[in-house]
Formats: sequence, C-alpha cells, structure tokens
Amino acid sequence: MTSSADPPAAELAGGPVGERPGRTGEDLGGDSGRVLARVVREHAGRLAASLISLLGDFSAAEDLVQDAVETALRRWPMEGIPERPQAWLYTVARRRGLDVLRRESNYRAKLAQLRWPEPQAADDRLRLIFTCCHPALAPAARIALTLRVVCGLSTGQIAAAFVVPEATVAQRITRAKKKIGQAGIPYRVPAAEELPERLASVLSVIYLLFNEGYLSSTSERAQARDLVDDAEWLAALLASLAPGEPEVAGLLALIRLHRARGAARFDEQGRLVLLADQDRSRWDHHAIEQATALLTRAALAHRRPGPYQVQAAIVACHAEATVFADTDWAQILVLYDMLLHLAPSPITRLQRAIARRHVHGAAAALPEVDALEHDLTSYALWHATRAELLRELGEAEQARACDKRALELTANPAQQALLTERLTWN
Repeated sequence: MTSSADPPAAELAGGPVGERPGRTGEDLGGDSGRVLARVVREHAGRLAASLISLLGDFSAAEDLVQDAVETALRRWPMEGIPERPQAWLYTVARRRGLDVLRRESNYRAKLAQLRWPEPQAADDRLRLIFTCCHPALAPAARIALTLRVVCGLSTGQIAAAFVVPEATVAQRITRAKKKIGQAGIPYRVPAAEELPERLASVLSVIYLLFNEGYLSSTSERAQARDLVDDAEWLAALLASLAPGEPEVAGLLALIRLHRARGAARFDEQGRLVLLADQDRSRWDHHAIEQATALLTRAALAHRRPGPYQVQAAIVACHAEATVFADTDWAQILVLYDMLLHLAPSPITRLQRAIARRHVHGAAAALPEVDALEHDLTSYALWHATRAELLRELGEAEQARACDKRALELTANPAQQALLTERLTWN
C-alpha cells in the first residue's frame, strides 16, 4: 500500500504513436450492460470530442452522448449488441443532434460532416484537451474539466485524484464549461508559442488519467488497462507534437517504466503484489532500458529537470535494483528532495517520508508522516503508511487502527484485500 512496497498511484505519472487501442463489437463479450459500460469508457471521450468540434458547445455534446447511452440501455437488452457498438452510439448521437443543428443556418453542411471519426483523425482528443486547458480557466478547473469531458472519469474519480470533495469537483467543471462558452475559447491545438502556458495542465491530465488506470479509485476493478492505454497513447502523441519538451519525454518514460513491471503487480487471484515481493524476472527489462534511455536523452539534451523527469528517475531507481534489498534509497531520497523543490505537495512529502524510513528508520519517518494529518486525513495511503511505520515500531494496536481506517477510505478491491489480510495479523 505504500511506496516502500508498491509506489502509490499519486507517484505515477508505450506504444507507438497512432490510433488509440480500442475494441469493436466483434470482441466485446458479455451482457449488454457490461459492454455498454466498456464502450463508454473507451470511446465516449472521442465521440464527445468530434461532436464538440462541430457543435462548438460542451453541454450540447455531452447531452447528445448521454442521450445515446440512455437509448442503448433501453434497446440493447431487447435488440442485442450491435456489431460496432461505438459507431451505433455515434449514429444515435448524430440523429439527436439534428435538432441542435437546425438552429444553425448552415446545419445541412455540418450534418454532412458528422460521421464516425476515421482512425487517421487521431489528434481529436488531444485538440479537445488543449481546448479544456486554456489559460483563461483556473488550473484546477482545467484539469477537472478535461478528465471529465475528454477522458470520461467520474466526478468521484477526479475527486479522489485531487483528494477533495466531489461537490468541489462538480463546481469546478460547471464553472469551466460556462467560462469556455462565455469567452468563446476556440477548439484547436494552440500554436507553438502558446504551448508552454497550457502544457503543464495537459501533462497533469495525462498523468492523472494514468494514475486512475494504474490503481483504480473505484470498486469495479483494481486497475483499468484501457485508461493506462489511453494515457500512454496521448503521451506518445504529445511527444510527437512537442519533441523538444523534456517534461513530455519524462512523463512518457514514467508511464512506460511503470508499465514495464505490470506482469508482476498482481497475482493469479488479482491480489496486489507489493514491490518487495514481486518476481522481477517477470518485469519487461527491455522496456525499462528503452524508457530509461528516453529519459536520459531528454535530460542530457535539455538539462531542464522537471517533476515528471524526476519522478521517472525515482521509478528508474526502483527498476534498476536486481532485488529489493539493492534499492538505492539514499538516491531516491535525494530525488524526492528535488521533487519537493520543483512541485511541493502533501503526497510528495508522504512519499519522501517513506524513502526516509528506508534510509534513517521508521522513528525518523513517523513525525514527517504525522505532520501531514491535516492535509491527508481522507487519503487511504496516508493511513496505510502510518500503519506500516507504527507496526515496525512495535505499536501493533495503533497500526491496526490505521489499517482499519485505510480500509474504510479505499474502494479499490486489491487494496481492500491487502488491508483486510493485514487486519488478520496478530
């Protein structure tokens, strides 16, 4: 549950640049409800992006997508699952959009353009991400809006990423949509000179999307490979758009380093395998070498260290250790000091405290963890980390209370299983 074992999702954040991995009606098994949920996860953002590009209205596009989903809920159980369910949803949304387009003088021309996006239009979602990340919007609102509209995350998932109440996220999204409409923000990838002021928010979106996929905040599944695929695909696409940005390369390397040990993260029963216990022979060492080389090239070429490069370097330190005991915790602690200087946050301070435990012991780390109570009291991994430190210091009852609270705060089934097992220890 802590980065002494398996780096938490907040510490995280590939394949080739090109079409986003997806599924068609031919390989989507199961009942209509599960199929629809999967199609919405994988394609709703792309569908919305195409509708927004033509309608120029976030709310109208979202309404069309929602209406198509509701229609599928009614019809698929009776009529069966379409061969290409994502195209079916788009067709329904297109038809429902006729009433919206009729209010425009050129609706016939626009309607003719409303077709299911072709694979070569792979930058549609990236264009929408840059639209949502316009500097006229508050930084937190930009990221929340993008994760909701483009990436399809729920307000609950976004709230978990920000460690804030759902109501706060909902307000940010509503205000951001209104601002885009009022300000007439254009739907386009900005010119090269405009990229720097938006890039940080775009990187944050991809990073948080990967986090949610790497270790889900919902009870549906322990991890969401479709979101991980999305994040890596978008990072690679962004790298092709901005090849001279070291932080883009850093984020892509970070994602690929984490993915390289994916085969060892869960056992056959789907239980989380902590970093100390993972079979490192199952890691993709070729992918680790490639990701590390990508990070090294970016660092040497630009010499502008940033948060994603530093986080990737931390993960590389873990990946380079042949066995857990060989982990260079002293170097990791130095890197966390750099990260705190570049991008201070309570979660980063928590991770630094975990590294300090391995260098200076649990007694030295516990006061640093305790100092974060106000900021992280609703964060399951803070309680789980504190439990590990207390247990190491012989405070079994206090550790048990912390594990119990962590269990109450997480919905992830793999984390719940691990914490439940710990609560059975004497």
